Amino acid sequence: MIELKNISKSFGETKVLKDISATFYPGKTNLIIGTSGSGKTTLTKCIVGLLKPDAGQVLFSGNDFHSMKFNQKKEVRKEIGFLFQGSALFDSMTVEDNITFTLSMFTDMSEEEQLDRANFCLQRTNLENVNLLYPSELGGGMKKRVAIARAIAMNPKYLFCDEPNSGLDPQTAAVIDNLIKEITEEYQITTVVITHDMNSVIEIGDNIIFIYKGEKWWEGDKQAILKTDNKEVVDFVYATKFMKTLRK
Repeated sequence: MIELKNISKSFGETKVLKDISATFYPGKTNLIIGTSGSGKTTLTKCIVGLLKPDAGQVLFSGNDFHSMKFNQKKEVRKEIGFLFQGSALFDSMTVEDNITFTLSMFTDMSEEEQLDRANFCLQRTNLENVNLLYPSELGGGMKKRVAIARAIAMNPKYLFCDEPNSGLDPQTAAVIDNLIKEITEEYQITTVVITHDMNSVIEIGDNIIFIYKGEKWWEGDKQAILKTDNKEVVDFVYATKFMKTLRK
């Protein structure tokens, strides 16, 4: 579980985050949504330790991350997996090497154990016989699945996904959404997804917070968001013609 308590952050005179509190639950797909410039990225950076909030606490399993000593923070970071917007695979490494790289850096696994773990993660993400391929030989959806395999290689307690469906067609995006949800439930990971994709919100939004001008403006699940009368949320959710047809 990740708990945010009264998080605030300013840059100069500009208040970017204003007293945000939220709870992200294990085994649930927790979504952070909002328009561009609303503060989603800054909030995420505060959660993972890339930025320090001016006020408030970020609690990982009840422990305040920003008050920890360096070695304690390092241990928490080992429990965090990342799925980056552009997959962020190493182009000069094979699929297999991309996955084992983190294992070689942060574990005492033998090469055989690393390979076994890589193969397990590839099988879990429905990828076979791609070990020796390079990222340039993969399509967008396969790259995202390799990135997910790499993200879960360390068996993380926490998984952060930044716009996981960016650049994907709707069918492939649905595959990625379902895979994230399945892995989250199966391993009881506390998964946080930062997204603009309303298809993801509707399909996998177990717990959603909507950020508006640096504030937590709304919170609920995928059923509640389709029924809310919160004007800013409605404007965001029903921005496209397709979504407007669902509201009728």
